[in-house]
Amino acid sequence: MTFAVLAPAKVNLFLHVGPVDADGYHPLSSLAVFADVGDVVTVARADRLSLTVTGPFGASLAGEGDNLILRALRALGRAAGIGEPPLAVTLDKRLPIAAGLGGGSSDAGAALRLAREALGLTLDDGALAAVAAEIGADGPMCLLARTAWAEGRGERLTPEPRLPPLPAVLVNPGVPSPTGAVYRAYDAGPGAAPDRPAAPADWSVEAVIDWLAHQRNDLQTPAIGLEPVIGRALDAVAATPGAALARMSGSGATVFGLCRTGQDAEAAAQALTSAHPGWWVRPCVLGAPK
Repeated sequence: MTFAVLAPAKVNLFLHVGPVDADGYHPLSSLAVFADVGDVVTVARADRLSLTVTGPFGASLAGEGDNLILRALRALGRAAGIGEPPLAVTLDKRLPIAAGLGGGSSDAGAALRLAREALGLTLDDGALAAVAAEIGADGPMCLLARTAWAEGRGERLTPEPRLPPLPAVLVNPGVPSPTGAVYRAYDAGPGAAPDRPAAPADWSVEAVIDWLAHQRNDLQTPAIGLEPVIGRALDAVAATPGAALARMSGSGATVFGLCRTGQDAEAAAQALTSAHPGWWVRPCVLGAPK
């Protein structure tokens, strides 16, 4: 039997980042949502663990002998006491690489959920989250794959069911934005605070967009300093009719534009694709119910 699931793109609606601590980590506060677009992960029982990568961005991962999916599944095998899980995994890589969309962590989270089902493992959600944490701070969040406030190093999660589905357009200008380099550039600047803002009093789409306009992504300026095309993508989204708010997600290079309606998001995507045919552009819904 084959099991398949969408590994959704993660978008940080805001990202407030503090200075690096003594352990080398940055405290943060964010409201993270997941899109109805992403990679597709498929698993099937097999004689041994293997990974095949396909899709429009698959070639970018062809040289990676040990990506986050394999690391996560090997950690799962250790936790379950079964050795390497005997699974054939296929990753249809549809999201750009190093794009600020949590792609690798989301792929790993999807693979963990599918592996538990395919192998009939008895690990509960808490045990699976502990496995996901071994691959990085985004691991538990992407395993959950639901709208949540993230604090601490990103591991303290508070689900937020009040956020409405948000029509949006995702735009990647075709450059990678490696997280480590962006954080080093951030550390060279004045720094900020990982403050968590008070939640909006009104959770309508219009009110949420207005509330988000008062938040920020503290990695946006350093990322633009490293890759100025990110700034051009932000300007392009902000100038597109129907896009009510433009911001970079995560450490970049993907920019999102929030729209008031699905029709606005579709129209914005068509306009941006026409104006910038070399960019990756997708209309989507953020926080879509699962």
